[in-house]
Amino acid sequence: MDTIILSDWLAARLDRAAAEPIYRQTLRLMQQAILAGQLPPGTKLPSSRTLAEDLGIARNTVLHVYDQLTAEGYVLSTTGSGTYVADTQPDTAAVNARRKPAVAVAGAQGKATRRDLNDLSNRGRRLIGQAGVSAKQWGAFMPGVPDVAEFPARTWSRLQARLWKEANPDLLTYAPGGGYRPLRRALSDYLRVARSVNCTPDQIIITTGIHQSIDLAVRLLTDVGDRAWVEEPCYWGARSVLQSSGITLVPVPVDDEGLNPREEDLQKPPRLALVTPSHQYPLGMVMSLARRRTLLEYARQHNVWIIEDDYDSEFRYGSRPLASLQGLDDAGQVIYVGSLGKMLFPGLRMGYMIAPEHLVDTFRTGVAELYREGQLMQQAVMTDFILDGHLTSHVRRMRALYGERRQILIDAITARFGNELPVMGDEAGLHLVLGLPDHADDRAVTAAAFDAGVIVRPLASYYSNDPPARRGLLLGYACVPNDRIGPAFDTLARVIEHTALRTPTRAA
Repeated sequence: MDTIILSDWLAARLDRAAAEPIYRQTLRLMQQAILAGQLPPGTKLPSSRTLAEDLGIARNTVLHVYDQLTAEGYVLSTTGSGTYVADTQPDTAAVNARRKPAVAVAGAQGKATRRDLNDLSNRGRRLIGQAGVSAKQWGAFMPGVPDVAEFPARTWSRLQARLWKEANPDLLTYAPGGGYRPLRRALSDYLRVARSVNCTPDQIIITTGIHQSIDLAVRLLTDVGDRAWVEEPCYWGARSVLQSSGITLVPVPVDDEGLNPREEDLQKPPRLALVTPSHQYPLGMVMSLARRRTLLEYARQHNVWIIEDDYDSEFRYGSRPLASLQGLDDAGQVIYVGSLGKMLFPGLRMGYMIAPEHLVDTFRTGVAELYREGQLMQQAVMTDFILDGHLTSHVRRMRALYGERRQILIDAITARFGNELPVMGDEAGLHLVLGLPDHADDRAVTAAAFDAGVIVRPLASYYSNDPPARRGLLLGYACVPNDRIGPAFDTLARVIEHTALRTPTRAA
């Protein structure tokens, strides 16, 4: 690139009417010229007086620019000699010595593009390639999302304002000891009553949610290459956390009684097992007491850690919430994880884990070392929200509302399809599964529904194996107003009829 006459080049580019100060413009333009090679290394810059006169600006402005360029290493200033452009060119020999060969990889449209091997790791490519996160997180029929419009925001705001008025400095720093102790005490009382959990406040570790709780347990209790049982199908987010930590997943099928390990599974004990015993996600069955006791005894004999994800257990329709697996554990093998987001609002990003007593100090140190937890003010608000009875009343009210919406959706399904399409997993939680014929492509139905303005999730994406054992759609009803469920399902039904219920053409 050609060398420039600095004063002329700057004069042509400075915008004296712009909001950006002349000092900032001059500094930015000179940095660009040096990096682009238009002011080569060794070039002597005009004196501050000369450049100021040529540009018609204050000399102090130029002095400030030169000082900043010197501080950032763009120029070198020598008393009595002048200011010169520094040599900032990369060391070509050093760069080439570290270069790895580029390879051709398939682009989004199947065309080869050149990407360096270091762009993504193998597990990074797998994580992104299997990602289940949706571009939309609200609307019919987004699974797993509560109705945040029904959250008692005024109550929360009042409790929060009271705490901010006091401005306790202890609430504005990092969160020591696994979180705000009054919250841990309130949660232990709540979980003992609501979920038959057996714990002390010291065993509770406050996290940002299920993902972080699982991640912490995996980092502290497993090594790369260790094996983990996961339910088949299982929550894609938990699967992603495990895989990205270098864990080898062993999909274990579920039946009407929950996790059902095969003989070959039992012959090779895993390091950990991730289960949703009170409400299997996504199919909704409950692990039987016999299976729970068998799993606990197997874990005790083979030193297997069990992570119990208590997903949506507060919202059961027609029966009381079921007791936790952790409440039956007398060997200290179960790590219980839960989230407050599904009960209140997902953006809260607050969850908890219950560590076995002998691991409490380890988990406290781990969460502080890895994540530098804070949010004590929010934890204090949550404490008052629980102790004042707002959490219990809110869950009770939402259970009734979600029960109504669940029934409206089931009635709409029955009116349209009768018994042609089965409904599964509707006894609890925030979603149900609508079964599809074996020949249907539930991923294609999902894409077509999205184009029609309806959000669903394909059951196939929750399976590790392909083809999946079942085809279906996850329909979340919690965040859909009662009067919108019928019209939204009519739209979805037309997509299903057009995409999934046509008899496949036989091969010739």
